[in-house]
Amino acid sequence: MKVLADILYTVRLRAVNGDSNAPVSSVQIDSRKVEAGALFVAVKGTASDGHAFIPKAVGLGATAIVCETLPSELKEGVTYVQVEDSAEAAGIIAHNFYGQPSGRMKLVGVTGTNGKTTIATLLYKLFNGLGYTCGLVSTVENVIDGEVIPSTHTTPDAVSLNALLGLMADRGCTHVFMEVSSHAVHQRRIAGLHFAGALFSNITHDHLDYHKTFDEYIKAKKAFFDGLSADAFAITNADDKRGAVMLQNTAANKLSYSLRTVADFKGKILENALTGLVMTVNEQEVHFRLIGEFNAYNLLAVYGAAVSLGEDKQEVLQVLSNLTGAEGRFDYLVSAKGRVLGIVDYAHTPDALVNVLSTIKKLRKGHEQIITVVGCGGDRDKTKRPIMGEVACTHSDKVIFTSDNPRSEDPLQILADMEEGLSSAARRKFVSIPDRKQAIKTAVSMAGPEDILLIAGKGHEKYQDVKGVKQHFDDKEVLQEMFELLDK
Repeated sequence: MKVLADILYTVRLRAVNGDSNAPVSSVQIDSRKVEAGALFVAVKGTASDGHAFIPKAVGLGATAIVCETLPSELKEGVTYVQVEDSAEAAGIIAHNFYGQPSGRMKLVGVTGTNGKTTIATLLYKLFNGLGYTCGLVSTVENVIDGEVIPSTHTTPDAVSLNALLGLMADRGCTHVFMEVSSHAVHQRRIAGLHFAGALFSNITHDHLDYHKTFDEYIKAKKAFFDGLSADAFAITNADDKRGAVMLQNTAANKLSYSLRTVADFKGKILENALTGLVMTVNEQEVHFRLIGEFNAYNLLAVYGAAVSLGEDKQEVLQVLSNLTGAEGRFDYLVSAKGRVLGIVDYAHTPDALVNVLSTIKKLRKGHEQIITVVGCGGDRDKTKRPIMGEVACTHSDKVIFTSDNPRSEDPLQILADMEEGLSSAARRKFVSIPDRKQAIKTAVSMAGPEDILLIAGKGHEKYQDVKGVKQHFDDKEVLQEMFELLDK
């Protein structure tokens, strides 16, 4: 049980109506979770306004309400706290309620369009290998010292996030590595957290369904760095043309990594093959198990963060050289008899798809076909659909457009959007098969010896979202099943 006045520390208050020393048993932003003694924060969301649920929260026993606009009727015995920004207040209040967990650990955030999951996961694995007790908050999974907790969002809501960080701190995590999405920054889910450091991977076309313009998307990413303190580090990708923009207003120590220009953490690829990457990192030659130029960037970011956190350079490279990446990120398997190479990757943006297909091209030894299975998610940024279709056809020999997570949309309309604007050359390369399992089966049947299949878009996901129902679906599982049929 906490005292209201204590958990309002540093919140921008406008007025307090009632007992500021009222006891608080929990903090909630979902009125359905309110119980006796709870504090309910009325947050204005994209789908609904929490202010509409204040009467419900009071009826369920909330003893304190935090809001931007006071309700017309104030119930006796309930404390009403009026704030400037309830979304920001929710983050700060949750951080205070759970004992300010980010101050009890070194919290490092990773943002960017592509690479967040791999960088955060590699950092988690690296610091585990260095002997630390660590936590991971990622799209794929949340992990506390080896214990996996399922993940539903790139960055959880403010209350869930602070509860998770509080648990990590209580269990002795000294370092926590977290993906920070543009949505989380814009919705103030990370308000109140103290970051020891932040990394920027890259920024490309994505999430315009939410941010509306690319400029707004960039501003959301940049706001994360703008909020860093002087004792933190900020590491950016110097090869991304907007990398320097991220650091313009930050008070943190500014650092960079690069494959192409002068940087604090400089890399050069010497060899890129299925056996891994051979590259120099600040003039030190290292063999890594990861594949592709995009992973060379991820490795440099991880190395930079580890050195910035005070770790020994040689020990970092030694441990890093033995690590594998995140599930569903360039995951590959080979059919026993057909010798067909299958790759499952989460690539769901045009730039990510280009990166993966470019890497695959470099792995070809001769005239192997590249066959790509790709779709686009429903209820998401529609403007990238034709670009995804064109990218797949431009960089592949054969392409199958199929369903990703159609959600509430008609899968056939999504496929039609992907086909829109295709060049005549691209149109000769593709077929549309709405059923994803059938699409993967068809791709396998089209493949000859040594050909390379890319199953793109879903990666680690173990479901397909159709009309609000999540049905079990695992790209790698289906690909393995089809390879077994091929090998019979």
